[in-house]
Amino acid sequence: MFDRRIRSRIDPVLDRMGRALAGWGVRADHLTLAGAGIGVCAGLVIASGRPLAGLVLIGLSRLLDGLDGAVARASKPTDLGAYLDTLCDFLFYLAVPLGFAALDPANLPFALALVASFTLTGVSFLAFAAIAEKRGSDEIRRGAKGFVYSPGLAEGTETILAFVAMCLWPAAFPWIASVFAGLCVLTVILRSLEARRSFSERRDR
Repeated sequence: MFDRRIRSRIDPVLDRMGRALAGWGVRADHLTLAGAGIGVCAGLVIASGRPLAGLVLIGLSRLLDGLDGAVARASKPTDLGAYLDTLCDFLFYLAVPLGFAALDPANLPFALALVASFTLTGVSFLAFAAIAEKRGSDEIRRGAKGFVYSPGLAEGTETILAFVAMCLWPAAFPWIASVFAGLCVLTVILRSLEARRSFSERRDR
């Protein structure tokens, strides 16, 4: 919901950093993988009982996630890079809830519900992108990930804000996870309605 507004503000800064990193020979794929590794470490640190330290790692992971796209734009974006970026994003999104599940067994059902909602949003997002690509959607609907991007209520910015809240108030994890899982389900419903509207139309119209 907020991704486009946030990106319009931070992309110019990231692009300047990305051009500098690309000039030094840094590869976007390496940043993607490093960001994913740090994100997994964030989940492990949270599981060990240090959610504030995990929050620092979450911030670093997402910085690298932003820089990988900037470096790609400053050099040459590739389909492999888009694939790795999406895969590593979802790896990060799973690591944090599972970290809270390991931190307190009482969190487990709420973490599983959140992971399940992430799975639904991910499937709806990628299925929409694949079909829209097949039908030749306009390039203006493309996002930073290299394929047709369908916005929703629960996107990257909202997910990070939820993770920040979880780390700051770990005792509230069940409530935060439940609310955000509900937003994810609502996102799937709205995206499905958009798919019905967009994909029911004949392609030759």
